[in-house]
Amino acid sequence: MSPPSGPPGKSNRRAGILIATLGVEPQVVTITLDHLLSGGEAISEVVVIYTETPRVQEALRIIEGEFQGAVYPGIQLRTVPVTSTDGPVGDFCTDKDLRALLRTLYVEIRRARQAGDIVHLCISGGRKVMGILGMVVAQLLFGPEDRVWHLITEGWQPGAGRRLHLPPGEKVWLVPVPVLRWSEAGVLMQTVAEMNDPAEVVAWHEKISRATRIKRQREFIERWLTRAEREVVRLACRGLDNAAIAAALFKQEQTVANQLRGVYEKLRDWLGYPAGNVDRSKLIAEFAPYFALVEEVKQGEDY
Repeated sequence: MSPPSGPPGKSNRRAGILIATLGVEPQVVTITLDHLLSGGEAISEVVVIYTETPRVQEALRIIEGEFQGAVYPGIQLRTVPVTSTDGPVGDFCTDKDLRALLRTLYVEIRRARQAGDIVHLCISGGRKVMGILGMVVAQLLFGPEDRVWHLITEGWQPGAGRRLHLPPGEKVWLVPVPVLRWSEAGVLMQTVAEMNDPAEVVAWHEKISRATRIKRQREFIERWLTRAEREVVRLACRGLDNAAIAAALFKQEQTVANQLRGVYEKLRDWLGYPAGNVDRSKLIAEFAPYFALVEEVKQGEDY
């Protein structure tokens, strides 16, 4: 995946910050950033959290070189050393070192949250404990749009040839790590105490998240759209084209097209002005499951 061209963040989409823990492999940061940018994320800043060891310092210099050139125009790089009261931390050998790491992660994620930015936390670089404490802070501070990422590149092994950017077609995955946020702590603690399997806890949390999403979708359909627009959207989500919708509602086809254009503009606003087109396919992807659920509930009530 080659780095995306042109400065990111030019849309009205909320800005995002990539916070990455760093080990001796600088490509963990650059490949993660490339993948987020190519996926339409508006990253305005990259924060690299590192330790003071020679090999990590070398990796940090390589990353700094990428930002000093024209690879990432418009994106700022900020490097943050893990520092305790004794000075820069080289490795995590004591309780004081770990407290310093926890404090560093907490301060940086909290700063991004207070600025209103979406947080993308990559925990694939550095010592394992950096990822563990990163998850702890995510549980404490994350909002519903923030994400923890685990990077996977096919066939790469530690010590293999270093490629800071992957060519198109190269297999790379950013896997979202589930975060059980403590903002739902009261219900969460009671639920966790009653479950034996952590997979059950994750499934429960996903169910809660789906319920929140459905509630928000219902708000868009019922409060953002007129009654006429709701009927057009419902039929569009069933797969009908404009001509079929017009026939079903006894309207002119041009009237249906005009109503859908208005819906797309409202949907763009509701989604926070995402990168790319907001069109019929986006509308169907977002609301076809909602209408299917509504129909399912309605049929159950009829019985």
